[in-house]
Amino acid sequence: MEEQPETITPQEASPEGPCARGVAVIEAYLKTMPSSPGVYRMLNARGDALYVGKAKNLKKRVVAYTRSDRLPLRLQRMVSETVTMEVVTTHTEAEALLLESNLIKRLGPRYNILLKDDKSFPHILITGDHDWPQIVKHRGARSVKGEYFGPFASAGAVNQTLSHLQKAFLLRSCSDAVFASRTRPCLLYQIKRCSAPCVERISHQDYMALVEEARAFLSGHSQKIQQELSRRMEDAAERLDYEEAAAFRDRIRALARIQARQDINLPSIEEADVIALHQAGGQSCIQVFFFRSGCNYGTRAYFPAHAQDAEPGEVLEAFIGQFYADKMPPRDILLSDDLPHHDLLVEALAVRAGRKVGVTVPKRGDKRKLIDHALTNAREALGRRLAESSSQAKLLQGVADIFGLDAPPQRIEVYDNSHIMGSNAVGGMIVAGPEGLMKAAYRKFNIRGDELTPGDDYAMMREVLTRRFKRAQKEDPDRDRGLWPDLVLIDGGKGQLSVACEVFADLGVEDVALVAISKGPDRNAGREQFHMAGRESFMLDMKDPVLYFLQRLRDEAHRFAIGTHRARRSKAIGQSQLDDVAGIGARRKKALLHHFGSAREVANAGLADLEAVEGISRTMAKKIYDHFHPGG
Repeated sequence: MEEQPETITPQEASPEGPCARGVAVIEAYLKTMPSSPGVYRMLNARGDALYVGKAKNLKKRVVAYTRSDRLPLRLQRMVSETVTMEVVTTHTEAEALLLESNLIKRLGPRYNILLKDDKSFPHILITGDHDWPQIVKHRGARSVKGEYFGPFASAGAVNQTLSHLQKAFLLRSCSDAVFASRTRPCLLYQIKRCSAPCVERISHQDYMALVEEARAFLSGHSQKIQQELSRRMEDAAERLDYEEAAAFRDRIRALARIQARQDINLPSIEEADVIALHQAGGQSCIQVFFFRSGCNYGTRAYFPAHAQDAEPGEVLEAFIGQFYADKMPPRDILLSDDLPHHDLLVEALAVRAGRKVGVTVPKRGDKRKLIDHALTNAREALGRRLAESSSQAKLLQGVADIFGLDAPPQRIEVYDNSHIMGSNAVGGMIVAGPEGLMKAAYRKFNIRGDELTPGDDYAMMREVLTRRFKRAQKEDPDRDRGLWPDLVLIDGGKGQLSVACEVFADLGVEDVALVAISKGPDRNAGREQFHMAGRESFMLDMKDPVLYFLQRLRDEAHRFAIGTHRARRSKAIGQSQLDDVAGIGARRKKALLHHFGSAREVANAGLADLEAVEGISRTMAKKIYDHFHPGG
């Protein structure tokens, strides 16, 4: 790919009017624009991407923007805001489509169809970087060596499946650090969910046989595994070894529960995504069913942002491009609608996957019934969203009326802190708007003020708000990127409100409403008091739906802050002093802990005692001793 470096300034464009200036910028670029495949970006005065498009012939495609009278109003506005362009050439149109999808996903241009709520999917991972592989839930980049199975539509679906897989295959789920430090079996072994490889209650050969069975089951060979377990159960029963037979019976039941949990299964579908779109009220819902290894791994609904007049095929094609921009496409994709550029998309998905990807629109049979089922789910999900949006608009108007805002708030930020006697202190910020909770905008703040008195909630709130709004001033000084709230809610009373007012005064923050919410007498829900600067504290009617809405926001901030605090505390608890010693891996750590009983005793041990541990050389013993006795 080659990027054209030239930049055309607004001064080189025509001064006749906004749209004319944008057309002049585009015409200036056309003089040097190649006729090859590629991707173009329209940029505004701040350098933000307004629109990202792809073309088989860049020059022929971009010239259409110079005929502004033939463009819809939406694109006319886009052209009028354009002050410069960027062009990247590619070898093929399929490469251009892939690049376009990645750029739209990363830049979020306001004039493109956008997939806003695209979270990473959880997978089941059987690790491959340890002698005794573990089976765990994994989300995010595939940075850990091993085999990944999925995707699953939700964390709940993964957790259910993992629970039954533990009963069926008895694989460890503990971290490598915990595995290395165990001296006796944990509770999972007692309740028959692990074979206790940490203390060698099972041979390595037998454990790896369980790992292979789990891989085979997750790869779609469930019937073969169940038949083998049934044969072994019968053999054990014939030998009158009823305890072993009962163990096989329990494993078979666990596998049966995994399959019984699937509510939709078609024998003809091995690996496919079923994608159906329903439109109503100028909005779209796209429902996706995931089938892997012949099983339904769940469903998820998406609500892409687009112009009201966008056609179903156009929306579906943009969704697919962005959806698979960072995910491996399955072997088959079943769609509810035809795509405008079907062959091009199939070619791009094949490039992305490195193999053939089938994209079809079933018209009859079981696959069509499955599409119809997905369409029903999409229609119901969109109906619920439209109803919720209407209700949310009424609540936001109520919030504006109660707090004296000029208009319904488009972004509400709620803050809360969490700690135990000042330790592992964190601040949490949740965000809500017209479409409900905006979880992608949530933020956590690890309290790092060295001079803070442990447990000083006022100082913690000061640090959180200062960091938050200093960053907002730096990243969005003009307040036009949607990073500034219209209303800030703080869990606390007049003291917290006073701190927030001081922070805003110090930073020169204006036009952001501040409200503190404190519990009522005896901390009863429904008797909350609201505190605002220059206004007497007040309460709302216990039956007021706006009160319930504000309570939910406050409780969500509390939940998020506590969850963040617990995660930080758990991480601190799980750390060992030995983790900081260079050269100490899982094996040496396990040997030291077995010999001394705890990390504290290792730290207090003498040089000769350390040398006596199996696997610890004199050089390593000296390194460990020097780490814990730097001045010795």
